[in-house]
Amino acid sequence: MPTTADAPKCFAEVGRQTILDWTIQNFRTTGVDDICFIGGYQIDKVREKYPELTFRHNADWKRNNILASLFHAEDLMDQPFICCYSDILFVPQVVEQLLASGEDVSLAIDTEWLRRYGHRSQHPTGDAEKVTTLNGVVTRVHREIADADAHGEFIGVAGFSETGAAILRRHYQRCREFYAGRPFREAKVFEKAYLIHLFQDMIEAGERLAHVDTPGGYIEIDTQEDFEYARGNWPPKGFPSSS
Repeated sequence: MPTTADAPKCFAEVGRQTILDWTIQNFRTTGVDDICFIGGYQIDKVREKYPELTFRHNADWKRNNILASLFHAEDLMDQPFICCYSDILFVPQVVEQLLASGEDVSLAIDTEWLRRYGHRSQHPTGDAEKVTTLNGVVTRVHREIADADAHGEFIGVAGFSETGAAILRRHYQRCREFYAGRPFREAKVFEKAYLIHLFQDMIEAGERLAHVDTPGGYIEIDTQEDFEYARGNWPPKGFPSSS
């Protein structure tokens, strides 16, 4: 608020484009044209402005969270895909790296994440979805990782091969069956879980989660302060529009 009073957050304008415009541009620039938007709050405005997209409606958005929202598109997860949060700005190179990774599951990580936190008084580092890594593999993803121990911050963009998509679905279904209506990791109930909660559960179950790194080229827009920062610092210097 007040930016989201009459429109979804992805409609906030940065550099004369909406956040969603930037995201769609990133995918199309890298050859990804089949795009599904999952939404709840004021989704009809998104449908009207972007009729070319595929839509899945999270009608229960007030009572669930990122993980449950993503799985409103489970019927489309029988093929390779990339998912991303709708309130972030990132450079197209992130998509290029995920497409080229050759891994079944890959998370995009900002390795220069702490630079942005020097400008954030409303979003402490304790809220960052930090990761630790070893030999190209994510070993932990958790907000409570100490800043000094973090390889970087998960930016909310992840890629899955066909096999990786099946792995993700299998673990989601397993956890949903066991934890529905019950606490799941740090979430009070499974329906309120974040995507990183499932990722950490997958890691502990022995799955390999690889990572691709971006040194910057990413801004999360979580608060009005973040929004004002983004408007003055996007697009970022030092990143070509495409490779």
